[in-house]
Amino acid sequence: MQTALINPASVRVHITVKSSNVKTGPMPTTVSQKEKSCPLTCPFINKGCYAGVGPVSWNWSKVNKGLRGGNWSDLCDFVESLPTGQIFRHNVAGDLFNNDGLIDTGLLNSLVKANKNKKGYTYTHHVLNAHNVSQIKKANKKGFTINASCQSLTECDQAISKGLPTVCVVDSDKPTPKTTPKGHKVLVCPAQTQETNCDRCRLCSKAERNNVVIAFKAHGAQKNAVNELINSPH
Repeated sequence: MQTALINPASVRVHITVKSSNVKTGPMPTTVSQKEKSCPLTCPFINKGCYAGVGPVSWNWSKVNKGLRGGNWSDLCDFVESLPTGQIFRHNVAGDLFNNDGLIDTGLLNSLVKANKNKKGYTYTHHVLNAHNVSQIKKANKKGFTINASCQSLTECDQAISKGLPTVCVVDSDKPTPKTTPKGHKVLVCPAQTQETNCDRCRLCSKAERNNVVIAFKAHGAQKNAVNELINSPH
């Protein structure tokens, strides 16, 4: 059981009020510091992370060094101030803040509360243990969508069996299966197959999407590293 909560003033989050990223579209986005957020169990923590290179990494590095961003209370105040129905992407880089792999309930609950009547969403690579699954499901039920990020379609089936919306990174050099081993539909991210963006698509912001797995083909400068990792035994 989680025994200590993280001080909201001790973590750093950078807010972009209107993203210029072509893929996300002009929505608000955030970046959380790597320390205390990224789980050590993430297979991409040292190699293959999309945010590990390029412009996203430059911004993330400044956040990690304390040169950019505000604290958790600043984030919650910003989210609360957003117009009703506003979509925003939490954690273009970083993950949910945690204590030794257990999602911090205090920080998450305050963000979920601030998100009331908004449409915040994010992804997590945290281990899907009982504590984390419980926190993710509570957030999803209250309107802040947390997708379980998986490295295989088999893992997606396991996450779906726990009642979670799932996404999966898939090999960019192979055809993407139409279904998971358990028969759940797999849909390649529409922003990778047609002229759209996250702001217009919004599939990942919907916790209830009939167990459809959103697949992200490995892309960017880390594509080869990601392909290697997801094809290695684990």
